[in-house]
Amino acid sequence: YTDMGWEIYAPGLYDLLLRLQRDYAVPNIFISENGAAMSDELGNGRIHDTRRIEYLREHMVQTHRAIQAGVPVRGYLVWSLLDNFEWAYGYSMRFGLVYVDFKTQQRIIKDSGLWYAEVIRQNGVAVSA
Repeated sequence: YTDMGWEIYAPGLYDLLLRLQRDYAVPNIFISENGAAMSDELGNGRIHDTRRIEYLREHMVQTHRAIQAGVPVRGYLVWSLLDNFEWAYGYSMRFGLVYVDFKTQQRIIKDSGLWYAEVIRQNGVAVSA
């Protein structure tokens, strides 16, 4: 579960993508917001958010499976680049790849942000690990 109490079930994304293709035959699919509020651990000036990395990796693997099955996924955007204001929770839930200290406005790239940068550089995530 995420810090917001949302169940994590990455294969559900795969199932949804297949259903969208089957039922609506859409020409292109863009996943515009995929992310999770997770506790961030600050240590040695870094934010260690392994759970967010695992969440994103699992969802990217399921997206890859859907593409392999013929679903025309053309884009995948992480929610969100920066920790931000969530309407129902204010600043208490952190989704970002970059930590924001809301008092000082200092930004720290989280481990998930560094991981995602590497995914982009490699144009994909390892699906067999």
